[in-house]
Amino acid sequence: MLSLTGCGDPQPEGHYARGIYLLLDTSGTYTKELNKAQQLINYMLAMLEPGDTFAVARIDSSSFSEQDIVAKVVLDPRPSIANKQKRGFALQVEQFVKSVKSSAYTDISGGLLQGVEYLNEAKVGSKTIMIYSDLKEELPDGYVRNFDLVLDGFTVQALNVTKLRADNQNPQEYLDRLSQWSDRVTNGGGSWLVINDLDKPEALSL
Repeated sequence: MLSLTGCGDPQPEGHYARGIYLLLDTSGTYTKELNKAQQLINYMLAMLEPGDTFAVARIDSSSFSEQDIVAKVVLDPRPSIANKQKRGFALQVEQFVKSVKSSAYTDISGGLLQGVEYLNEAKVGSKTIMIYSDLKEELPDGYVRNFDLVLDGFTVQALNVTKLRADNQNPQEYLDRLSQWSDRVTNGGGSWLVINDLDKPEALSL
């Protein structure tokens, strides 16, 4: 359990602050799910405290890139500044959701690796990567993503894992997808959670 200081008290760097990196799937029809993701992001912004780090990035055809970060922030200890940062962050996400174009491919592995690097550099006390996606990875020709993830101290949460048409025809494909990502995260030393009922935001205990 995190132990945060009061809003007006600076926190010791790297000891208590939370780091959250949220990956948004923008492939195919999944862009229709982004309005729901925007509500989730606003909820999370309200929960974050001074010193916490939050970044939202898109899952693109090649996501191992800082260029895919939509918005990022380290919240200031001063409440007035932190509130201004939160409003700016929410506006950036809103503009992204309004203008986003579907990606032809889905590089989830590259996005995860970018999230690991980002949160390790942030030196936060707890590190969470959220993946808002159907978890179906599709890579362009020539892209290699068969590396091992190093996720000691990380929690990876899969959110809103929408079922595909093929899953309805063969549910085992959906179950296999979840199992493969769970194995990859836990084999890398991380914790794995699946949260599909976003109508219960209290389930997202940050």
